[in-house]
Amino acid sequence: MSVSSNRLFHVDALKALAAQVIVLHHLSVYGPVAQAMQALLPDLTALLFHYGRMAVQVFLVVGGYLSARGLSARGGLVSGHPLELIWRRYLRLALPFMAAVLLTLLCSELVEDALPELVPQSLSLAQLLSHALLLHGVLGHEALTVGAWYVAIDFQLFGLLLGLLWLARSAVGLPRAWRMVLGPCLVLLLCAASLYAFNLMPELDHLALYFFGAYGLGAMVHWLSLSRAPRLALAVLGLLALGALALAFRERLLLALLTAAALAVWTQRPSQGLRLPDWLSRLLAHHGQHSYALFLVHFPVVLLLNAWVEPQAEPLGAWAAVYLLAAWLLSNVAALPFYRWIEAPAARLRLKAAPAITALQR
Repeated sequence: MSVSSNRLFHVDALKALAAQVIVLHHLSVYGPVAQAMQALLPDLTALLFHYGRMAVQVFLVVGGYLSARGLSARGGLVSGHPLELIWRRYLRLALPFMAAVLLTLLCSELVEDALPELVPQSLSLAQLLSHALLLHGVLGHEALTVGAWYVAIDFQLFGLLLGLLWLARSAVGLPRAWRMVLGPCLVLLLCAASLYAFNLMPELDHLALYFFGAYGLGAMVHWLSLSRAPRLALAVLGLLALGALALAFRERLLLALLTAAALAVWTQRPSQGLRLPDWLSRLLAHHGQHSYALFLVHFPVVLLLNAWVEPQAEPLGAWAAVYLLAAWLLSNVAALPFYRWIEAPAARLRLKAAPAITALQR
């Protein structure tokens, strides 16, 4: 597999590493294999449990960067109707997500007797519909698979970013140059509000406002890299985040800041990045491309492997590490057909918007 010239290697690398860490985190949390690993390697398991979940901050920062780059590639005004753009984003997120939910429910039926604590306690039509609409977190419904909260938050964040850019584009009383600056300024203001206020309110963790600080950092890296004084602008952005850390230190925010800094360096000096062997570059690009598929499909693998291990009467001992590695490898293998047959077609899908959206475009 050759690395496509239109792919961003540094973004692929960050996504690939974050996805692998999240899978290992879940393998250290759920089922008898995780329990055996806690006895076998308690320090490593505790490390994966505590710090592994923070890898989602990498996805948030990278997501903001890619969304800003997609909506405003050269710093211009967002083009296209916002409802059409949000519809396309919904299809790209929700179709693979619901396929993963259905796969998880099928596996849950198979393992319910062996692992009742890992399967949904109940299932209703309203719960299923809330997942399909990515509203399960807002409505307070039990998640039907791990990571369901993130998919919903990603959709909210994209909608919020798009809304701010559309608001700037709609300010027709202002010169075009001012409107081009207004959008990033609105994003920066909301990013600061999230870093200094909303992210300190745990009761908001089902809403995009709570996570917009990390997402906004990624978006601002894109825009500030296009400015006339990118180093100075990015330094000011870093000071903004450091101020939020001084106000209330958060390990997750520190990781988000480091991720944004890495993106900024790679964006400014792409030719001076880390020199890697060609095979490793292709491997990271491959896993970056398949990161969402891996994120979605690994939990059914975790369920099936743990259900197979559960009936064993003898303590797992060192075999726990073997089973964990097997589940990790099988998850990566399962991501391949999931990406090819579900995620990639969903990304290419161009279903016509609902009549109401079409009418608004006229």
